[in-house]
This record gives sequence, C-alpha cells and structure tokens, in this order.
Amino acid sequence: MWLKVHRWTALGIGWVLAAVGLMGAALVVAQPLDRWGHPELFVAAPAPDPSPASLETIRTRLSNEFGKTASVTFRPPREAGDTLWAIVRGPWNGTVYLHPQIGREQGRRGESEGFVNLLFKMHSSLLMQDTGKALLAWIALSYLFMLVSGLVLWWPLRWPPSLRIELRRGLLRGLFDLHRTAGVVLGLLIAVSVATGAYMAWRPLGEFVSALAGSPLVKPPAVPKQSAASETRPTLDALVAKAQALFPEAPVGYVQVPSTPSRPVRVRLRLRDDPHPNGLTSIWLNPLTGEVLAVQRWNELDTGAKAVSYVYPLHIGELGGAPQQVLIFASGLSLGVLGMSGLWLWWRRRR
Repeated sequence: MWLKVHRWTALGIGWVLAAVGLMGAALVVAQPLDRWGHPELFVAAPAPDPSPASLETIRTRLSNEFGKTASVTFRPPREAGDTLWAIVRGPWNGTVYLHPQIGREQGRRGESEGFVNLLFKMHSSLLMQDTGKALLAWIALSYLFMLVSGLVLWWPLRWPPSLRIELRRGLLRGLFDLHRTAGVVLGLLIAVSVATGAYMAWRPLGEFVSALAGSPLVKPPAVPKQSAASETRPTLDALVAKAQALFPEAPVGYVQVPSTPSRPVRVRLRLRDDPHPNGLTSIWLNPLTGEVLAVQRWNELDTGAKAVSYVYPLHIGELGGAPQQVLIFASGLSLGVLGMSGLWLWWRRRR
C-alpha cells in the first residue's frame, strides 16, 4: 500500500513538483546573473542632485501612457546605485526601471519577458495566474504524502541505518541508493522549502492558519464615500512623507497606488524588528484628503499574515544570508534529482 501511494503520487503530480524545484534552484543563480548582465535596468549612475525624483510626476506620466485603469506599485532603491522600479498592472503588465534621482526611464520588461521573468512566472504560477498558484499549493502539500510514504519504505530493520550510495553495481543500483538516501537526508530541508512556497502561493492557506489560531483577519480600510478631493489634493510624495513621519527610521519597501481614488494608497515600511526584506508594516492613506486611514504594524496582523514575515525570507534565502541561499539551491536541485531518479527507476523496472 505504501509503495503504491508513493509511486503513483509521484508519477501523477510529483514530476511537476520536481520541475518547480529545479526552476527555484535556477532562480537562485539566475537572478544575480540577470542583474549583472543587464546593468541598464538595475544600476543607476550617480546624479549631481541627490534629491529623489517626484513620484507624483512619474505616476502621472505612467498614467497618461497606460491609462487610468492601470495601477502602479513603486519599489524604491534598496541600496545606493539601485534603480527605482514602477510595477504596472493594467493594459500592460510589467516593470519600468527608472533613475531614482532624474526620473528618466532606463528600460522596461513585461512580466513574462526575459528568461528570469518567465522562469519566475513558471515557478510561481505555471503561467496560469491564481489558478496556477492554487494548483501549485495543492501539489506542494502532496509532497508531505510522498515524504511520509518514502520514510516508511526506507525505514530499516537495523540501526544505525546505512546511508551509503553504491556506485560500483551499475547505474540502476546507484540511482536507487541516491533516491532513497537523498530523500531521507534532505527530505526535511525540501519539506521546508516546499511548504513555505505553498504558503506564499495560495492566500487561503494564511486565512486558514488565522482561523485555526482564532485570529480575526486584518483587512485594508475603505476610503470614506463622502471623501471629496480638495483644491490642493495631496501629491503621492506628500502621502509617502506623511507615512514615513510615523516611523522616521523605517525605509519604504513599496508604495502601492491603486487605479481608482476610491481605494486607499498603501505605503509599506520595514521596521527594525521586521524580518521581511520588504517590510509588512502598512500605512493606508486617503488619496483624496491625505488622511491616515489605518496603521498596521507587521506584528499586529492576524496570525496567517504575520507569518509571511518569516515564511517569505525563509523561502527565498534572505533570512540566513548566503549560507541559506546555498541550502535553498540544494533543496531545489535535490527535489529535481529525486523526481528524475524516481521516474527513471520506475521506467526501468516497468521495462
């Protein structure tokens, strides 16, 4: 029974998980190479005037180009010399890269344009948007069944167990030992990577965790219907400055500008105690009046949303720096090796 559960779960959907794991390992290497190979998109030359460019001017320019229905999310530079990113969602979906001081466009990419963007879309959603994310979440959870059934099949009668990989008895025996040993030794590491990926891919999992913990969901505030734009409607730069005044030492992670003024502007800040690299503390502002509608610290969110502060950096390798990124690469590569070796073993035995 355990053998059939393990075999047919792996043959049915495990190959997708193996492919996603290999793509995740490739992203660990491809993303820094992409930055190195395309400095025109990611590197901004020093400017005579260090003052940041006006976000309001850039937003207006993008709105004129992409239409009023397009939303824009600004990603300020993380380090000196980085470009300013404007992530556009509307008639055209992609990222515009700008000089953070001059405001001049340095290049743009569609969300699936280029090797790294296409690889990320395949890794995160199988190019099927929300449907692909939900599918990947369930496929990732199926890994737990394969891990448990694999441990049951491996469990030795005598301890300590032998973890040797015999390479002198032919390819089939070597792959068999590699599949069993790698699955046991690296199974937990792979499980952490798979589980964190599933958690981020499918939002209902976070809502389920909050419900299980009895934590009410923290939702974005609504813009009051009676709000009316004054003659001096606040600029986007004024809104960001007002948000930063609440936490002066916190850098801005993202500035999310909706397509309609009936929805609030969200400024994400990274507080010192927040492990999320982009920050999850949100300041919600009325785009018509500049009023602060809500202040949501990252550690005051519901349990499921608060967990993202740890889950996201754990999945991408930001929590432990370079050593963790090596482990993330190893887990993705191992997942792919397990899938390919298992498929080969099944095919040879079937023949």
